[in-house]
Amino acid sequence: MYNSFFKKKGKVYIISGKLKGRKLSFKDNFSIRPTTNRIKETLFNWLSKYIQNARCLDCFAGSGALGLEAISRYAKFVTLLEINKKTVLSLIQNKKKLNISNLEIIHTNTLDWLIKPKKPYDIIFIDPPYNTELVEKTIILLEKKNWIKNNSIIYIEVKRNQSLIISHNFVLYKKKITSQIACYLYVFKIKKINI
Repeated sequence: MYNSFFKKKGKVYIISGKLKGRKLSFKDNFSIRPTTNRIKETLFNWLSKYIQNARCLDCFAGSGALGLEAISRYAKFVTLLEINKKTVLSLIQNKKKLNISNLEIIHTNTLDWLIKPKKPYDIIFIDPPYNTELVEKTIILLEKKNWIKNNSIIYIEVKRNQSLIISHNFVLYKKKITSQIACYLYVFKIKKINI
């Protein structure tokens, strides 16, 4: 769903931290659906004890609102993955404007990028376009390719009433349901098998 505020203004604001109030500018792109300020505030209240010095991955960056909010709140490093070239160029421009050094922007298909494992992340944001199977496919790759470790935190935002099939290793920590969306915060817990 396209955010009507974003459609009219073409702006996303950082709501707290060292970059509070800074605006992120984007060219019109009807595939971008930035997380609302209300949901961002809820999410980062949930993450307040964990965000500082965390390594974060935003799997479907879009406006970059979640990743840049994490930077503003003293995350150690953030990786943004985005498939749309024009959106990537806007992200790069905003990175320069905000003079951020601990942020990498990768123009890629997320599912292709996740096939090759690297160092696990502490916090992962999964907020893809609605009405897709991208959430389940992303979760499978995160676990199978060791992108997550014990106690990694995973945020998922989907359309309200969208069903989710999630591994038993993901323990629900927080959730919020609005009239349009459902937001979940999971903690990855590796279940030990007693023999």
